[in-house]
Amino acid sequence: MEAILLEYAWVLLVLIGLEGLLAADNAVVMAVMVKHLPKEQQKKALFYGLAGAFVFRFAALFMITLLVNIWQIQALGAAYLLFISFKHIYDQRKGQEHSIEPEATKGSGFWMTVLKIELADIAFAIDSMLAAVALAVTLPHLGGYDIGGINGGQFFVMLAGGLIGVIIMRFAAHKFVKLLETYPQLETAAFVIVGWVGVKLLVMTLSHEKLGVLPHDFPHSTPWTIVFWTVLVGIVVVGALLGVKKKKENEA
Repeated sequence: MEAILLEYAWVLLVLIGLEGLLAADNAVVMAVMVKHLPKEQQKKALFYGLAGAFVFRFAALFMITLLVNIWQIQALGAAYLLFISFKHIYDQRKGQEHSIEPEATKGSGFWMTVLKIELADIAFAIDSMLAAVALAVTLPHLGGYDIGGINGGQFFVMLAGGLIGVIIMRFAAHKFVKLLETYPQLETAAFVIVGWVGVKLLVMTLSHEKLGVLPHDFPHSTPWTIVFWTVLVGIVVVGALLGVKKKKENEA
């Protein structure tokens, strides 16, 4: 039991870090989208945006838990995570850090801006919850009950990750934004992790009982677990080292 709780704690810790970086990215996008509004309206629009982020994360979580065992949904989720990972890295290499520029909302009224923020929130909620699902569903079952199509213990890890993401967006996103400004390679590392989590979801898809490309128990096997976490930790370490190196080069 102690080993299972330790594994749950480790996954939750990774989720908090990943959610923090994704929340910072979400916060930057929202800040850009409200930039053209008067200061007072900016605060209101951001409030509605945060409320929408909260609602959409819950909606995405419950929707995904109901559909998570359908292999077609797993395949689409894996493809989506890999797509946003490669797209972000490609855009960043071309110098386009964010796909939503101030011109996208320039001249928009208050409610139109709020609508655009909510649409962006939906995309971020899907990103966040898919990453959380792919990390959590290979955890050992904890408790003898299910919520939707997923084990209760796994569900609460995903729920905690989603809630922490919204809390970070509300109270600590500016610190993550500053961290990303100082070490921009961390954002790239975060999206590489998203892609690697997409690979994890792809492995689950291929081992689905209705496909059988990989053995059904492979996603839960010790060798794959060791490989997954070794690569994930390696991505974090390399991202951090490159970030420190780049900062020293800029200061030189």
